[in-house]
Amino acid sequence: MGSKAKVGLKRVLINIGITIVVGLIYFYVRLPAINLHNTQFYSFIFILAAVYCILTALSMGIIKSSSDPKTLWRGLKQFCLVPLIICGLLALIYIVGSLISSPIFRASAYTKLLKIEQSTFVEDVKEVSYDQIPMLDEASALKLGDRKLGELADMVSQFEVADNYTQINYKGRPVRVTPLRYGDLIKWFNNRAKGLPAYLIIDMVTQKVDVIRLSEGMKYSDTELFGRNIYRYLRFKYPTFMFDTANFEIDENGTPYWVCPKLEKTIGLFGGTDINGAVLVNAITGESRYFEAGEIPTWVDRVYTAELLIQQYDYYGRYVNGFINSIFGQRGVTQTTDGYNYIAINDDVYMYTGITSAGSDESNIGFILANQRTKQTTYYSIAGAEEYSAMYSAQGVVQDLGYKSTFPLLLNISSQPTYFMALKDGAGLVKAYAMVNVQQYQIVATGPTVAACEKNYLDLLTQHGIISKEAAEQYSESGTVAEIRTAVLSGTSYYYVRLEGRGHYYVISAADSEEVVIINEGDSVTVEYTGTEGSLRPAHRITRD
Repeated sequence: MGSKAKVGLKRVLINIGITIVVGLIYFYVRLPAINLHNTQFYSFIFILAAVYCILTALSMGIIKSSSDPKTLWRGLKQFCLVPLIICGLLALIYIVGSLISSPIFRASAYTKLLKIEQSTFVEDVKEVSYDQIPMLDEASALKLGDRKLGELADMVSQFEVADNYTQINYKGRPVRVTPLRYGDLIKWFNNRAKGLPAYLIIDMVTQKVDVIRLSEGMKYSDTELFGRNIYRYLRFKYPTFMFDTANFEIDENGTPYWVCPKLEKTIGLFGGTDINGAVLVNAITGESRYFEAGEIPTWVDRVYTAELLIQQYDYYGRYVNGFINSIFGQRGVTQTTDGYNYIAINDDVYMYTGITSAGSDESNIGFILANQRTKQTTYYSIAGAEEYSAMYSAQGVVQDLGYKSTFPLLLNISSQPTYFMALKDGAGLVKAYAMVNVQQYQIVATGPTVAACEKNYLDLLTQHGIISKEAAEQYSESGTVAEIRTAVLSGTSYYYVRLEGRGHYYVISAADSEEVVIINEGDSVTVEYTGTEGSLRPAHRITRD
């Protein structure tokens, strides 16, 4: 072999080596799935080819010896033929794959991504139970979590509360959970050996914040660096899997996990994004296991994200009568409204959002509830106000106070679909609550407590002839006080009173019944209340006999 050939081979090997190093660094940082359905994979290959071609052009003197683009192209073909062929094939696959994935040609397939059932709202969503209403939105949860961590002297200097709160059902309670995260790079370096020492549980009804300290810290999280970062850990264990955002959850024993939904493209190469399973990663040990969609444990609450469910419904609503109709005529075209929220039904969390016609009106023709674990989706045909119209109606009642409404929850109150929302002041503190009838959104009730708000709402429903007086009837019960508990929620003192022989508590604020402040265990009292379900029942008045 001649000296020139040896030099040429050496340069080729050096170029290949540098390209491999660049590729490894890119892969480690960007974490593309090695999968033809993943567009990032194409970018990865193109970047490797470009790096090799540039190195070759420089090391072989192709650029210096090229007087025009044609000469440069001939030189690249001579020394970079293989990477150029690979790029050409991938470009062809990408273009063809994009075309066969397009709704223009596959509109019918897009409408089948989400199977939609129809049912009756009052049959599926039971009468409201106040120990299940998640009154705490994410913004308030963030404030409570930060405030709680500030009380923990041994943690506040090293850790922060992560802002990725996940709403789940935990032991029959609607809660938000989130892990801690390292304060900065230096604090990560000082604490990485032991891991994250705790996570937070915030009860969305009582607003109680619990810091769950772990005997062994969490080694895997989305704020970790290097190999313990949950996304990098998943990529190297499952190099061909495409993942959605990993959600932090806890099982019924309180063990922290990362729930990592596995994405698939079901239409052509790049269309029809869906989820066909999830990898569960123990946040402490890193032990992982993949579950198919129908085998995911029931304690898991969040597999299908709200954004994916909304996207799939919008495909259905847009293309149900064909692609051409979605642009011209738009017969029967529907879409989701802006915004969504969650509702707890049995032991699952459902995403709900309103459905409106293609025209930008301010009313809904119905809404959907979608199970975030199973994707079971039900449509309810109930015409009424869209969510933001209801929010503006509630804010209008208290406009002199300047309160702003949270995005509403959808509840069943006396067989009436009802928007329920908290009203906050400028500091973000909850000052009142509002209920708006979905079908007649001029019916708006507010109150300083949930119980007072509900009472006012039932009175309005009675006045408008929507429900009978019997349906809004208040109940009373007399007995001996067996237990009294207190809590301060959003600056208001609440009393939880249990009578002897009863398993439920009556909840009332001092603002609603001042006499509750002087009631003691053993006193004989009469409780006036409305709701008859749940372990926490709102009372309107408690008096001593």
